[in-house]
Amino acid sequence: MNNTRPLGAGRLALVRRPAPGLADGLLTHLARTPVDTAAALRQWEEYVAALREHGWRTIEVEPADECPDSVFVEDTVVVYRSAALITRPGADSRLPETAGTERAVTRLGCLVGRITAPGTLDGGDVLKIGDTIYVGRGGRTNAEGVRQLRAAFEPLGARVVAVPVGSVLHLKSAVTALPDGTVIGHPPLVDAPGLFPRFLPVPEEAGAHVVLLGDDRLLISSAAPRSAELLASLGYRPVPVDIGEFEKLEGCVTCLSVRLRDLPPAPADPLGGRSAG
Repeated sequence: MNNTRPLGAGRLALVRRPAPGLADGLLTHLARTPVDTAAALRQWEEYVAALREHGWRTIEVEPADECPDSVFVEDTVVVYRSAALITRPGADSRLPETAGTERAVTRLGCLVGRITAPGTLDGGDVLKIGDTIYVGRGGRTNAEGVRQLRAAFEPLGARVVAVPVGSVLHLKSAVTALPDGTVIGHPPLVDAPGLFPRFLPVPEEAGAHVVLLGDDRLLISSAAPRSAELLASLGYRPVPVDIGEFEKLEGCVTCLSVRLRDLPPAPADPLGGRSAG
């Protein structure tokens, strides 16, 4: 193994510029409505700016312009500690998206493993709370994908919990977590809230998605003002962003980036010899 840079150099976020064919992105639960690609690019730039304004260094993954959904970069990799597991997306049209992400995490010095066929896994199905990793099993992630993720990360100290997903595209379309570990979600879209030790219902679908920016700051869609008010009443500081064009494609604030928080030094060989060289 030859790490090219020291890990643990602060908060990093991987992002990817929207593809020209964004409007043709896949839909599973929503009816198709027109997407303004120029507005989407502006919203993406504002989203990236919000990350930077709150102390995140952003790294732009090389474009995958042939893939309409490639802006949803979170689906291409899951990072736990210093190990990066390249996914195998459940939609065949998204398979080419992973190559650029793999090159990005390799340059960062992560140890890299890969989900292999017949396993499928989308990063949007993975919710990490401390060392507990909840994995949504549904349309895009199958049982073999969950098994491979468990085999990769449990030896590093993770506990992997499979969660049924049927009402939404991904697990994190239904739930995310607050800094104290409380899971938040919009009840009509959460299949098994009892699996989470602490669950807080929010009044809007878009309010179920937050990105932890640091301290008490939460990035949240501007389409969820009542949820933002609820979170503010609990002492958090919501940071609203307009991602309306991406929400037309079943996107949310989490799937537009991959957040890497203070990666620790890499263990000797966490993914069975499949390491960055």
